[in-house]
Amino acid sequence: MSAAMSRRDVMKSMGLGALALAFGGTANCRPASSAGKPGPYVLPKLPYDYGALAPGIEERVLQVHHMKHHAGYVKGLNATLDALADARGSGDMSRIKALSRALAFHGSGHVLHTLYWHSMTPGSSGEPKGELAKMIDRDFGSFAAFKTQFLAATKDVEASGWGVLAYEPMGVRLLVLQAEKHQNLTVWGVVPLMVCDVWEHAYYVQYQNRRAEYVDAFFKLIDWSAVGGRLENAVGGARV
Repeated sequence: MSAAMSRRDVMKSMGLGALALAFGGTANCRPASSAGKPGPYVLPKLPYDYGALAPGIEERVLQVHHMKHHAGYVKGLNATLDALADARGSGDMSRIKALSRALAFHGSGHVLHTLYWHSMTPGSSGEPKGELAKMIDRDFGSFAAFKTQFLAATKDVEASGWGVLAYEPMGVRLLVLQAEKHQNLTVWGVVPLMVCDVWEHAYYVQYQNRRAEYVDAFFKLIDWSAVGGRLENAVGGARV
């Protein structure tokens, strides 16, 4: 599977508000039905071939990750929304706690995986430039200092989770966060700009328990041009 995704494809596949802002707009992020109502979430295509990130991330790893794990989040998200609709229709909210948790789990899994694919590009794109480079220097001291913090935080995520570079609009600053179990340890309102998946399914087949090696390989694949574009959209949206 290949072919660059258009902005419209990205917006259709994304889903939640923060990603809509990061990708440049607040338009409906899901395909609309003929009646104009939101349709189901869809599994997005990758912006590159399955083998394009090798040797950092092998083709077999990327294919299973996308077609099995990410697809599972999309399926779970749609099933949860259907169950919530049934609950509202019947007035039976006895499962609301479990359904709310499932909504956060599958919804966050879908959004973060979509951003994960777009955090990378074959061969990387060099280092940050423009406003992104300036904000990294301002908020972390230097790109080298940011790299040290991001790698350390991502490698040290407890159990399963994510390393995240995010824009925090209230403080107008960049933050490096650890996201465990998708919905934990976040700062509400932040816009994720770049994420690294450190659930074991992202690396174990290729790297076994050597998570640090995988994270180092990921960092060499970062699409800094795309990250900078998401920052520009996020800052612009925050100023509206």
